[in-house]
Amino acid sequence: MTGKKKEASLQASATNQEQWEEILATKGLTVVDVYQHWCGPCRAVISLLRKINNELGDELLHFATAEADSIDALEKYRGKCEPTFLFYGGGELVAVLRGANAPLLQKMIVEQLAKEKLVLEHGVERKAVVDNDLPQDEKIEAQGGHHLEEGEIPARKSYTVAIIKPDAVAHGKANEIIMKIQDAGFEILAQKELTLTEAQARELYQQKEAEDYFEDLVQFMSSGPSHILMLSHLEDTCDVVQAWLHFIGPSNIEEAKRENPESLRAKYGTRTLFNAVHGSEDVDRAGRELAFFFPDFSPAKGTARDAEEKPVERTLALFRPDVARENREEILTQINQSGFQVSLQREMILTEEQVREFYVHRVEEDEFPSLLQNMTRGPVLVLVLTKENAVQQWKNMLGPSDIKKAKEEDPKCFRARFSVEGDPHNQLHGSYSTEEASREISFFFPVQQTLAVIKPDAVDQRKHEILEEIRNRGFSIKRMEERLLSKEMAEEFYKEHRERPFFNQLVEFMCSGPSVIMVLEKENAVEEWRATMGPTNPERAKVELPESLRARFGSDILRNSVHGSSSQGRAQEEIQFVFGGQTEFTETLGEHTNDAPLDKQQHYEGDAGELNPPAEEKKSSGLSY
Repeated sequence: MTGKKKEASLQASATNQEQWEEILATKGLTVVDVYQHWCGPCRAVISLLRKINNELGDELLHFATAEADSIDALEKYRGKCEPTFLFYGGGELVAVLRGANAPLLQKMIVEQLAKEKLVLEHGVERKAVVDNDLPQDEKIEAQGGHHLEEGEIPARKSYTVAIIKPDAVAHGKANEIIMKIQDAGFEILAQKELTLTEAQARELYQQKEAEDYFEDLVQFMSSGPSHILMLSHLEDTCDVVQAWLHFIGPSNIEEAKRENPESLRAKYGTRTLFNAVHGSEDVDRAGRELAFFFPDFSPAKGTARDAEEKPVERTLALFRPDVARENREEILTQINQSGFQVSLQREMILTEEQVREFYVHRVEEDEFPSLLQNMTRGPVLVLVLTKENAVQQWKNMLGPSDIKKAKEEDPKCFRARFSVEGDPHNQLHGSYSTEEASREISFFFPVQQTLAVIKPDAVDQRKHEILEEIRNRGFSIKRMEERLLSKEMAEEFYKEHRERPFFNQLVEFMCSGPSVIMVLEKENAVEEWRATMGPTNPERAKVELPESLRARFGSDILRNSVHGSSSQGRAQEEIQFVFGGQTEFTETLGEHTNDAPLDKQQHYEGDAGELNPPAEEKKSSGLSY
């Protein structure tokens, strides 16, 4: 097994009693991160655990996560927000650590591993402990646990809300910022990905309602997903509110670069509204924002009641060629019945280079050549699945990665049911963790920009409905202008159709009134926008995709309400032509979007085909009108 493969499976996961018992049966020392479903495992220590694992390289050292809500043996840890690490050897509890104290956690791992080796190799008696879990006196009976000395009063923790704003999330900087937050000594107690509604954004920033920029701020903050974090500090005596404000820097980007060049806003912000991160202004505001985003958290107790709102995740599902061809409909039906939403979907034939890049952690394995052959012998179906706890839920449906083990332990799981005789590889893939899901989704569905136009026939009557549809489809509007095209500009815009009989009619129509021209950004934006528009001919659109924009708002082939770029290359050309390559959002218009899943994705290439150009011209025309 390669080092990279070990890294990918750093922590085993227990979300039921059976999995928990398997973890306890593991030989050696197992360090378990016990968490609540509402806030998830402690991600702040992942890099530390990986570092320890790589440095020690000991087969007797194991890491795991365990969801207290679903494991009876961990019932007394339910409702606790503070990270808790349980150390097990031979199925017995040997030490406990509360809080993500990185230096102490590393020290305890080394010490407890050495003790467990003495037990296994020299027969030394293992010293178990009992965690009384007392609210006022978190002491560990017997030896080995980290505890308060007699008479020592625990320091009172402070808490604040941090927001990684839509601009930073859209540019793929969220994970990088989270790592910097952890490295700076902040403790992430809970986090969620959330797209604010306009009402929520107004409530969050109600103290700024009198400011001239308030409406722009509301539109921006509701334009796409944000990452909401609950922060404390590893140094209990630290005022986390002020520490966080200092760490992110002044709200004005130029001021941040001048006064605090190492701050997050100086490094990741571009303009005052687009300053990457948010911080509570003071302790009172922090308390209100905590109640706003984490209503079941009690700062006084550091606990959460039964939270109704659970974090929604995305994960990648991949059907390898054989199962994509033979069993896709059956599997898709069960995915739908299990409560998943398919937010993105595409079918493609992978090249050898793409397979090597996607499975970079497996290229050194002996079985990789056969995996490569398997993955390139036909089209794969790739989905992005959205649901609460999506990563683990999809992994549970898939079952063990080893086919023999899957058939023995969980014969009803997908990998057991849809295995191919004589093929050692399972036929379905799922992301191992939320971090891997993010990487894999970006691999198959990269963030793109495309040009979109609301044509003159739809500007007066349908503009707001179309913009609302753009919001509901999860696009971010990076630039938007309403303008009347000149004849020269329209001719240049549609120059590929200059020799067609309809060219003059098309130019005349596009100059007949103002158009709304936009740069849209989204994962797989070109294909997603073309699927949103539907076929060029509204009559065909009504039959094939009745919910599409052209089906709903178009009247004929020319007056079909919207335009979109036909390919990623053409999108870049059009954006450069219209905006000179400047795609930063125009604040004065304030149009942004909210995330929402797409039910399906289709391709409509060469829209000019509705006017019957030769097949080779249809394919190469490049620009749909």
